[in-house]
Amino acid sequence: MAAEFNGKIELDIRDSEPDWGPYAAPTAPQGAPNILYLVWDDTGIATWDCFGGLVEMPAMSRIAERGVRLSQFHTTALCSPTRASLLTGRNATTVGMATIEEFTEGFPNCNGRIPTDTALISEVLAERGYNTYCVGKWHLTPLEEANLASTKRHWPTSRGFERFYGFMGGETDQWYPELVYDNHPIDPPGTPEDGYHLSKDLADKTIEFIRDAKVIAPDKPWFSYVCPGAGHAPHHVFKEWADKYAGKFDMGYEKYREITLEKQKAMGLVPIETELPPINPYADVKGPNGEAWPQQDTVRPWRSLDREEKKLFARMAEVFAGFLSYTDAQIGRILDYLEESGQLDNTIIVVISDNGASGEGGPNGSVNEGKFFNGYIDTVEESMKLFEHLGGPETFNHYPIGWAMAFNTPYKLYKRYASHEGGIADPAIISWPKGIAAHGEIRDTYVNVADITPTIYDLLDMTPPETVKGIAQQPLDGVSFKAALADPTADTGKHTQFYTMLGTRGIWHEGWFANTVHAASPAGWSHFDADRWELYHIEEDRSQYYNLADQHPEKLEELKALWFSEAAKYNGLPLADLNVVETSNQWRPNLSGERTSYTYYPDCAGVGVGAAPEIRGRSFSVLADVTVDTTGAEGVLFKQGGAHGGHVLFIQDGRLHYVYNFLGEQQQLISSPEAVPLGRHVFGVRFSRMGTAQNSHTPIGDVSLFIDERVVKAHAGVITHPGTFSLAGANITVGRNDGSPVSSRYKAPFRFTGGTIARVSLDFSGRPYADVEKELAMAFARD
Repeated sequence: MAAEFNGKIELDIRDSEPDWGPYAAPTAPQGAPNILYLVWDDTGIATWDCFGGLVEMPAMSRIAERGVRLSQFHTTALCSPTRASLLTGRNATTVGMATIEEFTEGFPNCNGRIPTDTALISEVLAERGYNTYCVGKWHLTPLEEANLASTKRHWPTSRGFERFYGFMGGETDQWYPELVYDNHPIDPPGTPEDGYHLSKDLADKTIEFIRDAKVIAPDKPWFSYVCPGAGHAPHHVFKEWADKYAGKFDMGYEKYREITLEKQKAMGLVPIETELPPINPYADVKGPNGEAWPQQDTVRPWRSLDREEKKLFARMAEVFAGFLSYTDAQIGRILDYLEESGQLDNTIIVVISDNGASGEGGPNGSVNEGKFFNGYIDTVEESMKLFEHLGGPETFNHYPIGWAMAFNTPYKLYKRYASHEGGIADPAIISWPKGIAAHGEIRDTYVNVADITPTIYDLLDMTPPETVKGIAQQPLDGVSFKAALADPTADTGKHTQFYTMLGTRGIWHEGWFANTVHAASPAGWSHFDADRWELYHIEEDRSQYYNLADQHPEKLEELKALWFSEAAKYNGLPLADLNVVETSNQWRPNLSGERTSYTYYPDCAGVGVGAAPEIRGRSFSVLADVTVDTTGAEGVLFKQGGAHGGHVLFIQDGRLHYVYNFLGEQQQLISSPEAVPLGRHVFGVRFSRMGTAQNSHTPIGDVSLFIDERVVKAHAGVITHPGTFSLAGANITVGRNDGSPVSSRYKAPFRFTGGTIARVSLDFSGRPYADVEKELAMAFARD
């Protein structure tokens, strides 16, 4: 409610008295602290050196030395849900984010749209006089709304953030990111050749946003939500940073676990009696219909690897470590700025990872995740061809699942599993030198991500608002642990936390933990009533080593009943472990609709995943209406995809060319033998699918290159993707190649010059072929 006007109004303004109170912008209390949320991606608790790992993170250690590390911090096991829970102070299912944006299902717990009656901390603080900034990964906007034709109601700038610079989806190419600035897409400000890397760019923007406001209002506090792409795939980093770790992982992932666990015990991060579970703890578990435990979630023992495999797997870990250390150095620059400007001591810093280390690299790792999502498993022989380029623009890489198991030491399983600590137990640090006396200490208090924002409100001596933007608010689900920051023995009042993710379940209650043994989606096991439950006294047995279900059946039944009670309270149902066919058959809103023809224009923003039509496995034509003014005309007419998969129609050296880039390793080129004529013409290409390649699921067909109605070149036997081109950077653009170049014959952006493009149409005949299994796996990897 607006403040009452307390001035005086007369006929003449000279006799009237103004009152600016009702019109004043909100003002934070004098001396209110700044707040920095720093969210890492896919980073297990045993990765950083300040948590016992072998990856050097001096900036994270710097924060830890001036703050508190949380040894029992927990997330949701997946990206979008954790971020929604963090920002709202509520369970992810309460706010409709039971899974990632790609898998929303149209239920109260799983619709991908955070309701306005569960306000984000950015919205709350903006109404209390804070500047608010979001930098980096967002992943809280439904796919059909992540485009310029859609409502922006779930974009950062509509959810309390005054400024945004980053990427909307779950991942992006670190060399050629898909960037959004406030509410519109932009091209990256540099290229890899210029020394550009997204981590540095995000740090620059974080400093810039803060500095721009401070020069005007130096006493006004700010809230910055900073989310680098590290350590999500692709693990991109400069070679010299990866080389810093040469030989550091040659011992293998099992030995890494042993070394790290001993360091964790010495640091006091885990009980001294903690033991390491087997690397494949559920290898013998069968699904309700006899399904084997997923091969993709299975570790290959280090001793079983040959010399080349060990060399490759170790290098993949070196690249990942370099990626984290480089990004840490950029965060260090933010800390340096805050210290030099006198802001650091009065800044509350919260550092977390959004889930455990990712097992999505599978048993062998990958140099191009797009290969797996199209049904092609990386072989060591193929990956070794790109050994020297790992981490560079030529790769879209991810380490093998064995390293995920190691980076989650001492826990079982990985990201996606809310039933086990490997998915939900993650690193967390809280620092506020001016307000939290504890420095360099560890707190063993059980904390969930939903507890972070309630704790911040508590540290600010602020009661969570009953209304935000005039909308009555639901109560917070999280519990403040402010008392534990001052006193490690304090009772925070938290007694229970329920978990659910992709068909997996867990429940923590006063030191006990019950969980199901159920393969996460896309396993599609269903039959949840047949789930086997385990019971652990996790207060002492952090690695879920000793299953006490048989010794304490009554305790297990108590926790099982409690799980259902909590699920009823927090929208925990329905459970979803849908298999690939079930997920692909779910109807979801789509703004573009299914059409047979799409028209695009030059200089328009790129049309990305979720709005662009898929050409996978179907016949199609690209027809460009172009006026050529000079014989030197050249450049891209139409492109879709990037260096790791895509297709492009372009003019170069006076001729028309078409390249279909198959999985980044086979650039199929069709070129006109005759020069491009001057004047207005239609330049086109038609792909006619003829079937699938022999002994393969790969679509194959004939390509015809057109100038007006004449076929100037034809080529048979062109193979195309059965799935999507790429997980990031697959935009459609006309007149330029944004992102990485589809063809190595030119350098991006290779803008069209020497003429004018009126329009380009993408026309289809036949329905798209869908390899639904790979489509589902692709969506998981975006998270």
